[in-house]
Amino acid sequence: MKTEILADKKYTFIDLFAGIGGFHTAMHSVGGRCVFASEWDKNARISYEANYKDIEPNLFAKDKEGRYLFFNEDINDAVPSEIPDFDICCGGFPCQPFSVAGLKRGFDDTRGTLFFNIANIVREKIKAGVPPRVLFLENVRGLKNHDKGNTLKVILATLEELGYDCNTAVLNAKYFGVPQNRERLFIIAWYRDLIKIDGFRFPVGIDPNGKTIYDKEVLKEGALRTKVSDIFEPSETIDPKFTISDRMWIGHQNRKERNKLNGKGFGYSLFNADSPYTSTISARYWKDGSEILIDQSDKGLNPRTLTPVEAGRLQGYRIIGNGWEHPECADNQNYNASNPEFKIVVSKKEAYHQFGNSVAVPVIKRLAQEIVKQLL
Repeated sequence: MKTEILADKKYTFIDLFAGIGGFHTAMHSVGGRCVFASEWDKNARISYEANYKDIEPNLFAKDKEGRYLFFNEDINDAVPSEIPDFDICCGGFPCQPFSVAGLKRGFDDTRGTLFFNIANIVREKIKAGVPPRVLFLENVRGLKNHDKGNTLKVILATLEELGYDCNTAVLNAKYFGVPQNRERLFIIAWYRDLIKIDGFRFPVGIDPNGKTIYDKEVLKEGALRTKVSDIFEPSETIDPKFTISDRMWIGHQNRKERNKLNGKGFGYSLFNADSPYTSTISARYWKDGSEILIDQSDKGLNPRTLTPVEAGRLQGYRIIGNGWEHPECADNQNYNASNPEFKIVVSKKEAYHQFGNSVAVPVIKRLAQEIVKQLL
């Protein structure tokens, strides 16, 4: 019965701090319709519109002056009463203030208060008698301990005050079928007057048959196995320019040595085709790719960086590119034809930046399925 409901019922959602639409892809897969999106980065907006215009043409409607009606650029300018009513509010609110890569500033930094834009939209909808049923929020793992845990406390207290019960969990993309060690904090909140449940049960991974794992104890043994080469384009199609220069390779090695002596953890990370996963890809990957280098010593070459296509696949996007090194990977649950194709329409630098900032789609997708199953 539940699966029939899943197939038939349509849900509306808004996509805040939308980036290139990882939440959109996931929500669309469970019958979600996006009625409003907000993203300020001009290149991310280009990618978003190029990839979702066919799925959701109304989202990109314009007024007589040529201004977008529902594809907002600056969340600070969004007027809650003009946002169509929605069931689910999705938002990977900005990482910077809470990220270890930023300077752990948080709420003192004005961007730290962008969370309050989410709260304000929700509050206005509640006042108007149309409370959003579910809030589906994502952030960096560091949010958990930021400012001795006070930042998260303020966020959860705000949601509580608005009438929501919530659960949080840190989930790792490497257990959801993508070869990337990427931990993110998720907050799932439901409006307690409309949804009477004791708690939300987080999926923690996916097994080899694509079934959801809820029990952390069985994760290590039971999760779907991945290899870094799952994302590779065919080696003969990879442009030699992705191989790093002698100078850069020597620089990486020297820096790593220096950092080791100074007790710092930063340096390059090298992986091969059979490594189970890479480290976390970040928005700065375009600079030198040092956090994920692919070993080519078997060919007598310096390491290479990922191609933009591979960087996107590492986040679970189905990107055709030049095909797959292992053709069977084109049929796995993340890249098979049941997933929409994602098109790269920006420069190489921007593509790396956008994928580094994105959510890992398979994690969001599995959470979306569980939200529909447990909360709607």
